[in-house]
Amino acid sequence: MGFFDKIFGSYSEREVKRIQPIADKIEALDSQMQSLSDDELKGKTLELKERLQKGETLDDILPEAFAVVREASSRVLGMKHYRVQLIGGIVLHQGRIAEMKTGEGKTLVATLPAYLNALSEKGVHIVTVNDYLAKRDKEWMGKLYEFLGLTTGVILHDLNNDERRAAYAADITYGTNNEFGFDYLRDNMVIYKEEMVQRELNFAIVDEVDSILIDEARTPLIISGAGEKSTDFYKIADFFVKRLKPEEHFTIDEKAHAVMLTDEGVEEAEKAFGIENYADTENMELQHYVTQALKANYIMRKDKDYMVKDGEVIIVDEFTGRLMEGRRYSDGLHQAIEAKEGVKVERESKTLATITFQNYFRMYKKLSGMTGTALTEENEFREIYGLDVIVVPTHRPVQRIDESDVVYKTEKGKFNAIVEEIAETHKTGQPVLVGTTSIEKSEILSSLLKKKGVPHQVLNAKYHEQEAEIVTHAGEKGMVTIATNMAGRGTDIKLGEGVLELGGLKILGTERHESRRIDNQLRGRSGRQGDAGLSRFYISLEDDLMRIFGSERLQGLVEKLGLGDDEAIESKMVSKSIENAQKKVEGNNFDIRKNLLGYDDVMNLQREVIYKQRAEVLQGENLEEEIKSMIKDVIYEGVTSHISGEEENFTEELENLIKYMEDIFMPHNTVTVKELETLSDEEIKEKFLNMALDIYSKREEEFGSEQMREIERVILLRVVDTKWMDHIDNMDHLKQGIGLRAYKQQDPVQAYQFEGSNMFDEMIHTIKVETVKYLFHVQAERKPERERVVKETSANHGGDDSAKRTPVKKEHRVGRNEPCPCGSGKKYKNCCGREVV
Repeated sequence: MGFFDKIFGSYSEREVKRIQPIADKIEALDSQMQSLSDDELKGKTLELKERLQKGETLDDILPEAFAVVREASSRVLGMKHYRVQLIGGIVLHQGRIAEMKTGEGKTLVATLPAYLNALSEKGVHIVTVNDYLAKRDKEWMGKLYEFLGLTTGVILHDLNNDERRAAYAADITYGTNNEFGFDYLRDNMVIYKEEMVQRELNFAIVDEVDSILIDEARTPLIISGAGEKSTDFYKIADFFVKRLKPEEHFTIDEKAHAVMLTDEGVEEAEKAFGIENYADTENMELQHYVTQALKANYIMRKDKDYMVKDGEVIIVDEFTGRLMEGRRYSDGLHQAIEAKEGVKVERESKTLATITFQNYFRMYKKLSGMTGTALTEENEFREIYGLDVIVVPTHRPVQRIDESDVVYKTEKGKFNAIVEEIAETHKTGQPVLVGTTSIEKSEILSSLLKKKGVPHQVLNAKYHEQEAEIVTHAGEKGMVTIATNMAGRGTDIKLGEGVLELGGLKILGTERHESRRIDNQLRGRSGRQGDAGLSRFYISLEDDLMRIFGSERLQGLVEKLGLGDDEAIESKMVSKSIENAQKKVEGNNFDIRKNLLGYDDVMNLQREVIYKQRAEVLQGENLEEEIKSMIKDVIYEGVTSHISGEEENFTEELENLIKYMEDIFMPHNTVTVKELETLSDEEIKEKFLNMALDIYSKREEEFGSEQMREIERVILLRVVDTKWMDHIDNMDHLKQGIGLRAYKQQDPVQAYQFEGSNMFDEMIHTIKVETVKYLFHVQAERKPERERVVKETSANHGGDDSAKRTPVKKEHRVGRNEPCPCGSGKKYKNCCGREVV
């Protein structure tokens, strides 16, 4: 403790002091609340809601709301919040992290701010680490909320959409971080707003906040979809365009970096693919494949724009000539080049949506959390989430004795000593909980105890319900429980009869974890609510932490002492050395998470833009002005990219410009070069824009306003979804490759931000061009219908394939013996299906 802290108290102590007067107000209302009948107490909920509607704030009504919950809890659950629990509840309401030791009743603490914030009717989410705890806490605390007239819901893995929507509509919703995050992503993939399940993200209380916001922050949530159909079609489109003849079937516009089918080319496509109108919106996908195949074959040049190396297409930087490992052309062009070059067309599955917990939880209007161990990571909470950590005093002083670490030279010597200690303790009947850092280590220890004939149970975080059941009995007389450090988290260990007299629960750690927090969690399993207890860590110089991060000084000391395998040392220097090693690892891990966030922040800004645009479509907003603005942008950019201002190429440039405008919106032979020759660039822009808006108005008359608005929504939604999903994939490739590139003086995150930003601008431009193009070519034969671009096949946390998979009907695939859809007349297996496995 520093000099300043000794005089003024620590930051937490000063903050707790400021909260005390609010706790006084709550306690002062106690006798008043006790005098109310059940009905009068229940009536307080409506009364408090009305006060909020009349302009009072949540802070104004806090003392009374907390006092109501406290009294109701006493009547319904037989538990009355202690003063320190009131303080914890205030900390949570203020949007901070409450560090409260194990056994201090965090589940009950959360009821106070949950009730208060639920009165604003905007929803409260209570986030737990697994389904079992979410269900348990909802059923347990739900009785209290129900008594006070509030509704509760729980989000579990196998709920359908209607059940989820109902759970989110409740005043207070329990669930896991994974389920909340995936539902947010899925809500931003729906095609009708009625399919959404979540409300606006208002207030979250995150239980075991360090586990969720720090330990799991490195792995993003990913929803994947089947992209297999697309790889076949890149090959089919490639086969088709290779048969076409320049000038007759297509024209090349180098200025706009585009290739366009002529009328004859369009007829050829209609014949080859057996369709009536190539330009109809239902053929959008086909147009996409053909356009990219044309570009790959007739604009992109091998060894200039890209190289083929080890069966991979690698982009060549046009400015430096350097290979850009990991960067992929966007919008399917990379796949089209892969098909052209006959190498494996990448992307069998496709990332449809992804987000990190860091960015998901930062979207809540107010975020708070509770855990027994947060203070060691205070900097990270403050820097990443803007959350400060307040250590809430315990209800009774902690009686547990934390003994110094015992250090052995070898792992074998350490394990022998632990088994000996367990066997000796077991004889007395004192319960022992042994914490291990891995499943493998817990099994080694278990086999040694079997040999010794010590009855025990092994718990390694595989089945949450059995896990909680085993942990609750770990404090009973004669029990020996071996657990991985995280197992059973969130479940209290109550001491059995006569155990206090034996010294309470004994905790033995088989090695130090790389994070001090996890060690503190293990210690905190013992000595709850002022109970007796003891903790001790056993360490060997062969443990990972000591091997990788331990100091040479320590190694030297052990060598000097000439320790045998079964001899141990206890020293302050050893403990200090271990703590320094842990601080080093924690700092290192923080840097990794910060780095990851640097990457994800780029995606996050882009995600917000896209999700905002989707929301406008889903809310049924009138997109007419936005569409007109897109038309203007596309036409102006088209003119700018075609006219260079060089006199000698002017006629050719105008010819290409007319072809380009015909491809986008204009019927053939509407405009001649002669008409444009005398006009300035600005006048050319105005001329095309007026023509486009005129055609747009006529289309609206033809379809009717209502249908036209829905057509606009259908097209924009489809284009945005297709391009965004491709963009996510390309950003992922960019991130993987950016570290491989030799950026001598450049920070990889900055390079990713710069290139990712350019790729996003490209995507936005493509969205505008395609939306405008489809709008002018859409047919009015049938009512436009929204459809999903890709179906979800799996949702997993990072690369964890153990997550339950949703069975998905496969898209229709071309049979091996069916005629090839490219129109060659051959069987699919002898034509484009040759390379398809």
